[in-house]
Amino acid sequence: MTYQQKSIKNWAEDDRPREKLLLKGQRVLSDSELLAIIMGSGSRNESAVELAKRILSTVNHNWNELAKLSVKDLCEFKGIGEAKAVSILTALEIGRRRATEEFLEKPKFTNSRDVFRLLQSLIGDSPVEEFWVLYLNQANFVIHQEQISKGGINQTTVDVRLIMKTALEKMATGIILAHNHPSGNLQPSRSDIQLTQKIQEAAKLLDIQVIDHLIVTQKAYFSFADEGNL
Repeated sequence: MTYQQKSIKNWAEDDRPREKLLLKGQRVLSDSELLAIIMGSGSRNESAVELAKRILSTVNHNWNELAKLSVKDLCEFKGIGEAKAVSILTALEIGRRRATEEFLEKPKFTNSRDVFRLLQSLIGDSPVEEFWVLYLNQANFVIHQEQISKGGINQTTVDVRLIMKTALEKMATGIILAHNHPSGNLQPSRSDIQLTQKIQEAAKLLDIQVIDHLIVTQKAYFSFADEGNL
């Protein structure tokens, strides 16, 4: 089969991802067809869909795993240049932000699972450790969310004064602490426990409640409150 025959433009109309989307809607498209549209074209030896299938097969057809890749990682695939890699990561970031915004339409937390749903979309697949704080009002509605710091693979530095300053500015009555463990290990370290206690002590002086501290990985979480550590 020649490259011209492999080109999407020469496929039967029902098989062309763009035309298929226009005729039947985006929900009928397979993951590889969606990725093919994002990339726009394949290579000399592969159609866009074939290239997409090859890429997805390396991450077990999991969008979250694909989101972990960097531009450099994606450029390792033959047929992917910097422009295509940037397009892929941009689309995945839009999806992540959309998921976060949809959740925040009803930003009231009643349990740690609710909190995890939000945090997983924020930091679950981050390759480095990030520390976030959710600021809540008296009704447990999120009034502000903020990344406090972003560090290396194993740890990040947190300024307790900055957390308290923002809490006062936002007139928050409660805060939820959160950070991710890129290693996938859910157990809190000694420094995690010490930091939680330090923030708790500072918050108590200002009559602000530390509601929980979650350690987040891509698929699971550890809640200090659920485990009786607060």
